[in-house]
Amino acid sequence: MLKPLGDRVIVQVVEEQEETIGGIVLANNAKEKPQSGQVVAVGAGARTPEGKLLPLTVKVGDVVVYDKYAGSEVKYEGEKYLVLHEKDLMAIAE
Repeated sequence: MLKPLGDRVIVQVVEEQEETIGGIVLANNAKEKPQSGQVVAVGAGARTPEGKLLPLTVKVGDVVVYDKYAGSEVKYEGEKYLVLHEKDLMAIAE
């Protein structure tokens, strides 16, 4: 598995539905970019200028909502992941 460094988080992207409630199938270019996913790995945390480690707020298994155009997409073993900084996360879904 990928191990993020510092204050980075790896999120498995939740794919949006391909069909609307009315049964209309959406083309790939009409779909919005997903903005939620499940955390699969977290880094150790950010460091202050003094060297103190600040642990991350999220943990593995959390479902999070992130900024629309945040992070870098990565494919690993056939799965699509997003590598984000913790500051790009907006909320934890409970």
